[in-house]
Amino acid sequence: MQNLIKGKVVIITGASSGIGKATAIALAEHGAKVVLGARKQVLLEENVELIKTNGGEAVCAAIDVRRKSDLVRLVNLAVENYGRLDAIVNNAGTSELSRIDHLDVEGWEEMIDINLKGVLYGMAAAIPVFKQQQSGHIINIISTSGIKIVPLQGVYAGTKNAVRTISEAFRQESDGSIRITGISPGVVKTDFVNNIKNEEMKKMVLTNMGKMGISPEAIANAVIYAISQPADVEVGDIVIRPAAQN
Repeated sequence: MQNLIKGKVVIITGASSGIGKATAIALAEHGAKVVLGARKQVLLEENVELIKTNGGEAVCAAIDVRRKSDLVRLVNLAVENYGRLDAIVNNAGTSELSRIDHLDVEGWEEMIDINLKGVLYGMAAAIPVFKQQQSGHIINIISTSGIKIVPLQGVYAGTKNAVRTISEAFRQESDGSIRITGISPGVVKTDFVNNIKNEEMKKMVLTNMGKMGISPEAIANAVIYAISQPADVEVGDIVIRPAAQN
């Protein structure tokens, strides 16, 4: 079977750990040239070194998706190093779980800035390059929290459903030269939980992860599947979760 990923240039945000790290490694193993972005420079450099040690190609930059200029800088890094950009995986995200009437306004703003505006900034940085090339692929990492609405996840789910809506609108607006895919992971074993400030919620999430969490590599495989399709095939939505998850 032809490897349709080999040689493609792919940006991954939130690439220092978890799903982002697993995705970067998997793409590099399939021959992609990966551009890693996240806030933790040391971890990014470690991941780049790991990829290069295994024969892959990678560069990185410390970025904060809350700053649109950082996403532009990351896209420029890809183009300057590899001459083009084939896909961007908007993976960076955060979660603060609490009742809405607890009024964690600071947590709301952080989720909106990272989960929603960060994705839009990534799209805004990549789309001009994609238009110039007349090809490109946007992959937005969403969440099953936006599919099954439950207490304590209201604002988090809201940011994820906003990304789902934007992704579908873009798909309808596109002439097909720029494809878009939404991937909604369920419970995944990552250090994402460390961002949660509410200790009770953190304990609950950790328990669920221990009981049924799937590996971040499972989500990376979904990204591989979406990117590996021929140019005339668009994978719109992928939901991937533990078999035991309700």
